Amino acid sequence: MADTTQGSQDAVDFLLEQHEEIRRLFASVRGATGESGRDAFQCLVRLLAVHETAEEMAVHPAARAADGGDAVVEERLAEESAAKQALADLEKLELGSAEFLAQLDVVEQAVLAHAEQEEQVEFPLLRELHDDATLERMKAAVQVAEATAPTHPHPHGPESAIGNLVVGPFVAIADRVRDALKGR
Repeated sequence: MADTTQGSQDAVDFLLEQHEEIRRLFASVRGATGESGRDAFQCLVRLLAVHETAEEMAVHPAARAADGGDAVVEERLAEESAAKQALADLEKLELGSAEFLAQLDVVEQAVLAHAEQEEQVEFPLLRELHDDATLERMKAAVQVAEATAPTHPHPHGPESAIGNLVVGPFVAIADRVRDALKGR
């Protein structure tokens, strides 16, 4: 099991912190209007997009090495796929509208259920299977993946490490250009 009491942070700790930030951002989106609501929503979308891509590239492949890891990862990928589609649908709606808030509920429930499964099933597998140094290196890989990941959900995009390595940079560039043009 990874020891995080000595000031070092591993991939699991890093992802757990992001899960908490995602929970806070959902609350912020609900509680904000106007420009602050749009900003909170864009932060949420970006974090969800880069977080899931990084998991697909660095975390899920490591979890597959555990006994039963393939099944665990396949379940997480199915959840991620559904959440990506729901988030992409949400991006098309008017912030604060009744339809937006209803779809936000759907996305939030899916994302939080997914995070809970990672926290209860996948992350313990990682801690059992990998030593502290490996989990710390995995954090660095997660951070690199996030830095080059798309900033919006792409439900029909790749869900594998190789697919994200091949297609991801092109999609990420397109997303970042779109964000810049929209002043995000």
